[in-house]
Amino acid sequence: SNQENFIKYNTLPPEAVLKDEWKEGDLIKHPDLAATMTRIRDEGRNGFYAGTTADLIIAEMERGKGWITKEDLAAYQAIWREPVTGTYKGYKIISMGPPSSGGIALVQLLNSMDAYNLSDMKFHSSESIHLMVEAERRVYADRATHLGDPDFYDVPLQMLADVDYNLHRMSDYDPAHATPSEAILAGESLVESEETTHFSIVDKDGNAVSITTTLNGGYGSKVFVAGGGFLLNNEMDDFSIKPGFPNMFGLVGGEANSIQPQKRMLSSMTPTIVEKAGELFMVVGTPGGSTIITSVFQTIVNVLDFGMGMQEAVDAKRFHHQWKPDNIIMERGGIDSLVVRDLEMKGHVFYDRGGIGRVDAILILPDGTMEAGADSRGDDAAAGY
Repeated sequence: SNQENFIKYNTLPPEAVLKDEWKEGDLIKHPDLAATMTRIRDEGRNGFYAGTTADLIIAEMERGKGWITKEDLAAYQAIWREPVTGTYKGYKIISMGPPSSGGIALVQLLNSMDAYNLSDMKFHSSESIHLMVEAERRVYADRATHLGDPDFYDVPLQMLADVDYNLHRMSDYDPAHATPSEAILAGESLVESEETTHFSIVDKDGNAVSITTTLNGGYGSKVFVAGGGFLLNNEMDDFSIKPGFPNMFGLVGGEANSIQPQKRMLSSMTPTIVEKAGELFMVVGTPGGSTIITSVFQTIVNVLDFGMGMQEAVDAKRFHHQWKPDNIIMERGGIDSLVVRDLEMKGHVFYDRGGIGRVDAILILPDGTMEAGADSRGDDAAAGY
């Protein structure tokens, strides 16, 4: 019935939709979605959580034996969260707070670099990658243990953001050997879908917006709200299924991110604004599930430590370590084979894959002009006016 409803509102004949014969220039109309967006425009919150749209969602729940009730929709409220802030080399970092783990993890990673002069290390050298990976594995171990919805769990933000705390976490860092993740902390981190979207915007007056929106799995729950024109997401997968109980990937989550009524699930979204001397310097963010944090981290240090321009920093090959599983994920061809061999001798294990993240960022240049970085890993684009 979902497929029939989708086909019904396309200008192409049903056989073209079923045979995947759409071509450039074909016109697709979604009047149901347009009507939903119009209700949101005209009625604000009540255009979605009450009235016609809510009735359509509940009708879909009844058809598919879903659990969302009209009372659930009426009770839901958006909440303003204070951003997480930190400093790195004189720059102010402003990012997203819990229940996203992204902002605090980014601040932790940058704090972990404080005792080391990353600028003196060659980009993608064995030395720099080893240092950054060791910081990443410690930060992701903290993420699995300490991060969740602050309305339900006392997230130790002050401790995690403290420079001394993060330097202490790096006190057993060995420049010659990888630290086994089993020796860091007990527990497991979660696998997250990479189906997310991000945009960075700066206007002519210097007002900046960095927005990441999670789409979780591809096409969400794959349930189409008949008459509403939209799909339902599958954000429940971002919770720990049950403390100590493995999820579908065989990974175990913690109490901080356990499922509870009216609780918001953990994410890795890291929309970030960087200031220099009180003025806007950079706007950055990316999709990429658990790789979001390390992609934003590497993009920032590519500019601040390795002297890259914005597009160069975005295009640079990336690597990722998230504590568990205990390996370095690297983009194919991204790290010199001799560097890989040296890191393997230190005890690191590599797993290569395609693109990591799709960073979109803007850098304010010394003369006040802007340089945009649109990631070639996706269909990203930069435009100005």
